[in-house]
Amino acid sequence: MHILKWTALGVGLIGAGIAGVVATGSFLTERDISRFREHVSEIGLAEVRQPVSREDIESLPAPVQRYFDFVFTNGVTTANIVRVSAEGQFRRPQTEDFNLTTAEQVIAIGEPALMFSATTPIVPGIWARAYDFFAEGEMEMKAKVMSVLTVVDEAETPELNVISLRRWLLESALFPQALLPGGPVRWEPINENSARAIVEADGLRATMIAHFDEDGRMAFMAAEEDGDLSTSYHGSGEHVTRSDYREVDGVMVPHRFVISRASGGEIYPFFDAALTQIEFE
Repeated sequence: MHILKWTALGVGLIGAGIAGVVATGSFLTERDISRFREHVSEIGLAEVRQPVSREDIESLPAPVQRYFDFVFTNGVTTANIVRVSAEGQFRRPQTEDFNLTTAEQVIAIGEPALMFSATTPIVPGIWARAYDFFAEGEMEMKAKVMSVLTVVDEAETPELNVISLRRWLLESALFPQALLPGGPVRWEPINENSARAIVEADGLRATMIAHFDEDGRMAFMAAEEDGDLSTSYHGSGEHVTRSDYREVDGVMVPHRFVISRASGGEIYPFFDAALTQIEFE
């Protein structure tokens, strides 16, 4: 009996110790996420945009003009920050299975900066908490099992900084105010349904090709170079489709999306999801 008693006590103490480590790890991880969100919000709120005229819009490639006519239902609106929550099926890098994932983003509209965080179950009782932060030209990326065991830890490099800038551009259909003239994005014509979006900020440059339907909806964006599918992270992805447009504060916002890696002419989806909440500030 004494052996069983001491065994049970030992197991209890080990369990309590593990719970304490997880609780501490969660606290520290969420503290970092909150700090990064606040920094992105500060950047967004500090930005002052000049009014956009009809003449400014008419100077853009035809499909981009059609897009703005569609997304701004009652004239161009302004905002500094967008807050987004989404839920869907996520595939971790170099795997084939998808798992239910919830994600949150805080994005500065006038100056490229964003904070993305997500929670993905791995097996019952085990989850991964990941985040991507990008501001002022530099990124940071981490993923931790149960918010404790770090499995991805990427500090800024010139290549990853550009990928993170492209990530902001890839998400821009959620905040089309950022794509207007006078901001960090400029447009080059390609054909009647496509145009090149070029974002330049903090000494970095990234591009994507935007494709629009006949009604002006942005149907998808695609990178102009292949992705490296061997990395331990997805980064921005190289392809995103958008659908299910709904009006939010006078802006038509796509509520469904599929973000994919792309290489060799093939598309490899990794996040198939829908918005659960979006707010402009």
